[in-house]
Amino acid sequence: ALAFHYDVLGNYAMELIALYVLSSLFSYIQGWIMTDISQKVTYQFRRDISLKINKLPLKYFDTRTHGEVLSRVTNDVDTVSQTLNQSLTQIVTSVTMILGILAMMFSISWIMTLVSLVILPLSFGMIGAIVKRSQRYFKQQQDSLGEINGHIEEMYSGHVIMKVFNGQDRSIAKFQKINTELYHSAWKSQFLSGLMMPLMMFIGNLSYVSVAVVGGWLAVNGKVNIGDIQAFIQYVNQFNQPIIQTANIANVLQSTAAAAERVFEFLAEEEEIPDTAHPVELESVTGRVEFDNVHFGYNPDKEIIKGFTASIQPGQRIAIVGPTGAGKTTMVNLLMRFYDVTSGAIKVDGVDVREMKRADLRRLFGMVLQDTWLFNGTIKENLAYAKPDATEEEVVESAKTAHVDHFVHSLPHGYQMVLDEEANNISQGEKQLLTIARAMLANPPMLILDEATSSVDTRTEVLIQKAMDRLMKGKTSFVIAHRLSTIRDADLILVMRDGNVIEQGTHTELLSANGFYASLYNSQFVAGENELVAP
Repeated sequence: ALAFHYDVLGNYAMELIALYVLSSLFSYIQGWIMTDISQKVTYQFRRDISLKINKLPLKYFDTRTHGEVLSRVTNDVDTVSQTLNQSLTQIVTSVTMILGILAMMFSISWIMTLVSLVILPLSFGMIGAIVKRSQRYFKQQQDSLGEINGHIEEMYSGHVIMKVFNGQDRSIAKFQKINTELYHSAWKSQFLSGLMMPLMMFIGNLSYVSVAVVGGWLAVNGKVNIGDIQAFIQYVNQFNQPIIQTANIANVLQSTAAAAERVFEFLAEEEEIPDTAHPVELESVTGRVEFDNVHFGYNPDKEIIKGFTASIQPGQRIAIVGPTGAGKTTMVNLLMRFYDVTSGAIKVDGVDVREMKRADLRRLFGMVLQDTWLFNGTIKENLAYAKPDATEEEVVESAKTAHVDHFVHSLPHGYQMVLDEEANNISQGEKQLLTIARAMLANPPMLILDEATSSVDTRTEVLIQKAMDRLMKGKTSFVIAHRLSTIRDADLILVMRDGNVIEQGTHTELLSANGFYASLYNSQFVAGENELVAP
């Protein structure tokens, strides 16, 4: 008899072990599937965002801080990913458990099951009311997080200027303001979301009471026995647990909904106008550029360029000068199609730039911007960015032409020296020289030099100007600068004010006219500086 009982116990033990193994296996499979889903969704989100960034117009980035955009790309996507990887598993488990428990409850008593389910609409109604009220605070919370990221990014990138002008107190005050807004929105969202747990527990207790009353009545009438009622109440408890658990993570789910909303807002942003379906391809570019009655304004209600007209011949050096806000840099933005003109046309070799692919148009220009941009990488990689297939000899030759080679060899590891974030381990003048060398390496048919030598000393400027003279020979070149060394020998000087060309001619002709350019020129010597000073 004892052997028999041992056999039975052994069989039960083996069955239990088999069930535990199956449970562990299914848990592993569930975790693997949910991880795969969450990572694929995250990957797709980031991929879509990356593609979207390249399609957004420049005005989108001009109207938002870097930190706010980065917050959407990183924080919001990570929030969605973590919820998919963790909370979604709990939701799937809860739904499966609810369905299984419902089947068992119906098998015991359909009457008591319906009574317990009557409470559900009340539960969902309360959840809906709380979510509707709290969701806006979760959205405000995510927006405030984006603002904080943007502010901190500004503080980090401009910490030297901030200290120079004793701006710490103002910066801290602004941070406190944003942080206070974040605190209030976070407190309200968490408080309202936190109401779900006690409400669900209260409703669950109502369900117990209802089932006990109805079960007692059924037992008195002999329709169910006491054991069935006890088992049913246990099932009601288990039925309520997943709902309570879901209510417990409601704050996480609502934060995720707010984060996802911000991501979808970003993906829904208006993209720049697509390239024409039948673009014109220029076989050989001579460099003739025409501005034909160009009108433009960043704000549709405020036009800043009004009827700008100019004809630039191939190989000419064009200097664009004028006070701040005259429209000099805006003209370059339009020429490169960072923005499209409101009316009129800009033509290259007689072809409207809007009839060309943006990539083809921008390939025609080499740019040296006032704000240098160098990435975290070696000096050689930064120079070759303009021409990825450049040989080492070409890189060195462009560096020599821009008078970069000498100072590069004085640095540790030479061309293999790694520039840190924002290239803070070299001087501003050296950054400017590197960007000039990069433009030389690209060797495009046309050039745009925006304040190209504003960050170098006078001696270096002279050397760079000689190199630029060689580089610009035979190329149509636009120079936006205040230094006389960059405009005195220009073939044509366009003097801009309030978005319009008010004077044009050579340096000598404009001085003889004794107009606005002459007053700019004369004010330089009154100030005793080698710059054109705007009045």
